[in-house]
Order: sequence, then structure tokens, then C-alpha cells
Amino acid sequence: MEFDAEALRQSWDRVAKDRATVAAHFYGMLFSRHPEVRAIFPPMMDIQRDRFLVALGRIVAGAARPQALGRYLAGLARDHRKHGVRPEHYDAVGGCLLATLREHLGEGWDERVERAWVTAYQHVSSVMIAASEEADVHAPPYWTARVVEHELRTPDIAVITVLPDAPYPFRPGQHATLMTARWPRVWRPYSIANAPRPDQALTFHVRVVPGGWVSTALAHHTAVGDTLRLGPPMGQFGAIAPTPGSLVCAAGGTGLAPIKSIIEETIAQPSRPTVELFFGARTGQELYDLSDLMRLSQRHGDMHLVTTVSAGAGPDGSRTVADALAGRKLGTEDTVLLCGSAAMVRATHDRLLRMGVPRTSINFESGDAPAVASRT
Repeated sequence: MEFDAEALRQSWDRVAKDRATVAAHFYGMLFSRHPEVRAIFPPMMDIQRDRFLVALGRIVAGAARPQALGRYLAGLARDHRKHGVRPEHYDAVGGCLLATLREHLGEGWDERVERAWVTAYQHVSSVMIAASEEADVHAPPYWTARVVEHELRTPDIAVITVLPDAPYPFRPGQHATLMTARWPRVWRPYSIANAPRPDQALTFHVRVVPGGWVSTALAHHTAVGDTLRLGPPMGQFGAIAPTPGSLVCAAGGTGLAPIKSIIEETIAQPSRPTVELFFGARTGQELYDLSDLMRLSQRHGDMHLVTTVSAGAGPDGSRTVADALAGRKLGTEDTVLLCGSAAMVRATHDRLLRMGVPRTSINFESGDAPAVASRT
């Protein structure tokens, strides 16, 4: 498929300057022209609007990288099945999207731009419909999972283990979206904190976000025996080629979850890599998983754990994960994984680059990215 990537980028840059208005206009038009689709969306649309804009931005950026775009669209389509999205919905969305862009671009909407967006959306919808139909053959649109363990490790952090009603095929480093009965149609992504287990159980680390519907429900209004819904696994974090060097991991807060699952996976590898885990939190109390990490270190046999606390005294003094990493000499064959808040990931990433670590050696995921893990 040939894309006019330049026309898409230039027109999107103009539209994106007024992102909130564009998203509100699009959804207003969609729900007024096609009221039947309103039922597949959550009652509150603020986060949904953000995700829509992020997805459009990724599609525009991906026009120059068709293979990566195809993988992203296939994952998006598999995930959309849990909402009840059907092939006819793509025509409704496409018509309203083009009408919205036409109105906001004004004189900038010429034949070239229209052709670029029509071609791009036709490709997007065909890839997503095909991926959705293929997924229908192999997996359910969502899984029902029973809560088998629920532990409130701090007033705001819960560790929850669930048992899905059918095998849940995921890779370490991926995340799943969760929905509670308390908030129907409201899904939030959480990273899976374990490698695949024989009993199929999945563990999630949930931090309560002030005003967060799902995080509050999971931490404070969920108990053993309750059921949750799980969307299909998503994400590419941790999908890295093995290297001869060490696996150097930096986790901030509940950003520990996907990194912990990746470390668990290394235990089963024949040539087990050396693992260095830098786990940071704001306070000592928020180092909520130390007992499990110590047991994981003993099982691994060649894992070194460093903890940091950025506010007040901690086990290794008051410092950030980035500060701790600055004292470690990294080799060109080492692989670095970062996961935490956007601020933590940015600060640590920048520090590593200043230390001379190759950009290609750093793999990261931010828990604040709307398309990945808006943990509310």
C-alpha cells in the first residue's frame, strides 16, 4: 500500500494544534449520525478522546513504516473486539473522521489531502477488519477471570492475582486491559507482573490514581472470588533479541510489573543472563514488592537488586533510579529496560544517553502514555 505520508503529516500537524476541539467534534458527529454506536463507548469520554488522538497520530507516523503500522493496527483490532466493534462500524467512523478533518482543515483540504486520508483510512479499516476476523477464530473477545488473591501492600498499591476462564496467551512485558463490574465499559490497561505459569494465573500491580474509577475499584472494592474481564494481551515492551551482555532493568513504582515478568522469563532460559534490577520509589513504604523480589533473586541465582528512595531515607540512601544507574558502567552488549512514570523514564533515558549508552540498547515504556497504560 502506497501512502502519501507527507500529505498526511502536514495536514495532521495543522489539525493537532486544536486536538481537543477536533476530538469533541468527531465524537459529537459520530454519536449524532450513528447513535447505535454510543453503547460501545464508556460513559466518560475524556480518556477515550485522548486514545483516539494518539491512535491517529500513530497511524500518521506509521505511514512511513507500513510493517510496524500493520502490527499496531492488528493489535488495536484484536483489542477492539471486547467492545463489540463490528465491520460496519468502520464505515461510520471513517465518514465522520473525514468530515471532521475536512471542516477543520478548511482551505487546506484539497484533492491531494483528501486522497491521502481516504487511502490511509481504507487501508486501516481493511487491516483491522481482517485482523479482527482472524482473531475471532483463535480467541474470545475477552476473558472472564476470578480473583484468587488480593493484597493491599500499601494504602494505594494492591497486588491482585486472577485466574482466567481459558488459557491467556501473552508474552512477558505485555499488558492487559481490565474491566470491573462496578464500571461497565470502562477498561484500563495494567501490565502483567509474571511470566506464563502452569496454572494460567496472572498477577497485576495496581496503584490507585486520585479520582481513578478502575484503580480505586480494583484496590478498595474488589475481593477474592470477584470476577473481572480481561481484554487481549497487547504491547511490544520486552520483545527484544537476546544479547551476550547483562539485562539491566530500571523500574519506578508499579512500573516494576512488566520488568518483573521479563526477569521471571529469564530464569527458564538455558543461557540465563545476568540481571541487574534498579527499583525506585518515592518512599520506602512504596518499595512494595521487596519480599517477592528477594525470592526471585534467589531463584535466578545471578540477579543483583538495588533499591532507591527519592524522598527521605531509604535502604540505599535518598536518590533516584537515574542516580543509581549513573554509578554503573554499562557495556555496549548490555540491554536496558525502563518502565515507570513519564518523568522517571525521561530522566533515566536522558541520563543513560549522557553516559554514552547507545539509544538502540534502551527499551522503555511509560506508565503515563495514554495509548499504553492510563492506570485510572
